[in-house]
Amino acid sequence: MNGTRQVVGLDPVPGNIQPKKLLLRALAGERTERPPIWLMRQAGRYLPEYHQVREAAGGMVGLCNSPEHAVEVTLQPIRRFPLDAAIVFADLPQVAAALGQTLDYRPGDGPILTPPVRSAADIAGFLSVSRLHEELAPIYETVRQLTRALPPETALIGYAGAPWTIATYMVEGRGGGPSEHSIIKQWALSDPDGFQPLIDLLTTAITEFLDRQIQAGAEAVQLFDSWAGILPDVLFERWCVKPAAAIIAALKDKHPGIPVIAFPRGAGLAYDGFAEATGADCIGLDGTVPLEWAVQKMQRGLGRCVQGNLDPQLLVAGGSALHAEADRILRALSGGPFVFNLGHGIVKTTPPEHVAALVRQVRAWPASVSPDRLG
Repeated sequence: MNGTRQVVGLDPVPGNIQPKKLLLRALAGERTERPPIWLMRQAGRYLPEYHQVREAAGGMVGLCNSPEHAVEVTLQPIRRFPLDAAIVFADLPQVAAALGQTLDYRPGDGPILTPPVRSAADIAGFLSVSRLHEELAPIYETVRQLTRALPPETALIGYAGAPWTIATYMVEGRGGGPSEHSIIKQWALSDPDGFQPLIDLLTTAITEFLDRQIQAGAEAVQLFDSWAGILPDVLFERWCVKPAAAIIAALKDKHPGIPVIAFPRGAGLAYDGFAEATGADCIGLDGTVPLEWAVQKMQRGLGRCVQGNLDPQLLVAGGSALHAEADRILRALSGGPFVFNLGHGIVKTTPPEHVAALVRQVRAWPASVSPDRLG
């Protein structure tokens, strides 16, 4: 998995080798006639119809655990915009809740997990994979229903948080909002061997969670490591790279045809080492990654598909600023395998009409005007 890949050109692959859906073709390493587009957090708070469903479900926990409601909010952006993929609606801390913590949502405070995990004794005392699939069964059912409900050209993406990022929720006891992550960093830095069992437990749980989503019908999966960038280099290798590599290797062993997108947000100079060591089919880029570097290191050097990396605030701003930056990204990255996305998730103040404008711009992009940097 770690070697350089051959980039597939624009010509169709004969027989049944080539996946038909545009996203899956790009994830397989093909330079497509236009980049596929989907957006992180494309289902959610910026859409007025989402709030109606969330209220009907009785809040976020009810929404995530009701396949009927979760399917509906997953489909909402697909009805509005001609996106090339849907991502199953769920929330990262649901894995933590399935392992034994209690998950709640407080207005203005994001997800709250109790009791927080603060020691090796806590890991042994109240965390277990024994009820993992029972607790996460509603998500699997959501995936199954979406395979029947989505348009035939729309790919379905499953996902999970990476072990380090889920651990930040579990140890800090919360997610979202401002945080220095001081509690988890003090534990991880001062007692790495005591902290390691939490990462090991999460690596097992996340592998099984993604495996079940694939069995239910997910055509690709994304591994979100939203807080990868807060770790020093030596611990980035231990708690971001190695767990991601283990998860991807296990999934590839069982499902060799299912592509994996990995998103180590904030990885900086470690991005290319992460890509090579983990074997991810596609690397999600945050908004800080220079585009020419991504072309040279990711697309040309490793033959990998890249995904990203528009600043979500430009989607809020709209107008000429949005159009110009989207054009710059398209010109830079469309010469190789590329999925247009954001550098992080859509923010709640985003006007839906700006999303519509972006999708129109990307879908109108002709591959012929992009320099073939990989040729």
